[in-house]
Amino acid sequence: MKISVEKNLVEFTPESNEETKQLQKLWNTVVDCVKFNKKLVPIGEFVPQKSNLARFAIEDK
Repeated sequence: MKISVEKNLVEFTPESNEETKQLQKLWNTVVDCVKFNKKLVPIGEFVPQKSNLARFAIEDK
């Protein structure tokens, strides 16, 4: 998955069919066109030398 950050805009570009499916699942979970969108809230820390994993919780408004 390619991730691009420019100021306050983040773009995710899937690089395989599996990543496209995962991104669509995330999108459908976070985006609700009828009610309110949910937020991705960071959990813990991201230190690549320690663990190359960034973790987020999906939170209602």
